[in-house]
Amino acid sequence: MTIKQYAVIGLGRFGVSVARRLHEAGLEVLGIDINEERVEDAEPYVTHAVIADTTEEKALNSIGIRNFDCVIVAIGIDMQSSILTVSLLKEMGIKKIIAKALGKRHGQVLDKVGANWVVYPERDMGERVANQLLSPNMLNYIELSKEYSIEEIIIPSKMAGQNLRNLNIRAKYNVSVIAIVREGNITISPSPEQIMEERDVLVMIGHRKDLTAFSNLE
Repeated sequence: MTIKQYAVIGLGRFGVSVARRLHEAGLEVLGIDINEERVEDAEPYVTHAVIADTTEEKALNSIGIRNFDCVIVAIGIDMQSSILTVSLLKEMGIKKIIAKALGKRHGQVLDKVGANWVVYPERDMGERVANQLLSPNMLNYIELSKEYSIEEIIIPSKMAGQNLRNLNIRAKYNVSVIAIVREGNITISPSPEQIMEERDVLVMIGHRKDLTAFSNLE
């Protein structure tokens, strides 16, 4: 399903950051919050912003929530409102519901009442900081599972000037290079003859422990 219209419910820091990124990508984004001040603050970062209590089905109907392909429920500390909103959206037939969870138990309930994807911003940020401390050359990562991930890693300085064939990274380190980022340009599935340069960023896939070991090479 190609998603063209998004609604973000809850315009705190997380909700606004999601809405802003989608809006900057040229997509239609409706921002919704029960707090008038937050709605006003979010107006520059969304296509439209409205004040509404999303725990009321009548309010959701009045803003035409059924017209949106995806709804992100980013309600802050009010777990009851978050759960009720997700439940109502599910009942109204929203195809894709993404919900922010404050903790494991909250996330389990959100999953049960109909969220298609539950995210844990605080936990994920904590893991990101810890991973950065453990792997100082890692710039970013996407978790595929508890064991495997895709990571952006600055090339170890000793590898500069050599090509991928000679480095034989997969055989030596049990990880695969799927792309190279150089000065903002990305090369997908690089040739084995590709010469590595100082400060190249390798996009790599593999077991997390192997990626951590590689990122700690000097």
